[in-house]
Amino acid sequence: MDLNRRSARELEIRRLGMVSYRDALELQKQLVEDRKAERIPDQLLLIQHPPVITLGVKTHGSRTNIVASASTLEREGVEVFETGRGGDVTYHGPGQLVGYPIIDLKPDRCDVHRYVRELEEVMIHVAASFGVTATRIPGLTGAWVGTNKLAAIGVRISRWVTSHGFALNVTTNLGHFDLIVPCGIRDHGVTSLESVLGKSLGMAEVEDASIQGFERVFNRSAVHVPTTGPVASP
Repeated sequence: MDLNRRSARELEIRRLGMVSYRDALELQKQLVEDRKAERIPDQLLLIQHPPVITLGVKTHGSRTNIVASASTLEREGVEVFETGRGGDVTYHGPGQLVGYPIIDLKPDRCDVHRYVRELEEVMIHVAASFGVTATRIPGLTGAWVGTNKLAAIGVRISRWVTSHGFALNVTTNLGHFDLIVPCGIRDHGVTSLESVLGKSLGMAEVEDASIQGFERVFNRSAVHVPTTGPVASP
């Protein structure tokens, strides 16, 4: 692929549906290497995961913030993964939109804090698209409705190419967050667009709003890529 013939601001969108966390990790690793080598333009993977708890680097491998017993996790069908993203412990499951941007931040966005703030801005835009006012809380990451977290953010950056990303609760089973101390924060709750609005939303329309948010915040032009499977090669 000759990227010189393509717009430097192109963002390929891959709507992958339900993908296991393990498969999503492998796909991200592959695409990150392809992005570093400039074989592909920037990517945005939009995914849902089966129930899984993930541990960020802040935990140092500790499961202290998983409050459920191993037998409870097994009964609920929830896997546990250690991962290379930033942050503490979080939950992913059906009804939650997970976005994995694989973006080269060079040359104009080589600032980790700026990148996280921009992901928050995308989440705030998505919430506003459905009439929900989401904000930031100083000292914390994510998008919040009041004191309840609507969207979590945890990223990894290697040679200024990003991976991991955000998890936005749309119609998520919020009861599964009781299995953990979300993001290690004990004095705040979690919420979803469905809970705030009192009605369900279609995942496709939330994906559309997320894509529009990325186009606006990151000054990218979205190009939708047909996929033949959840781990289709680029």
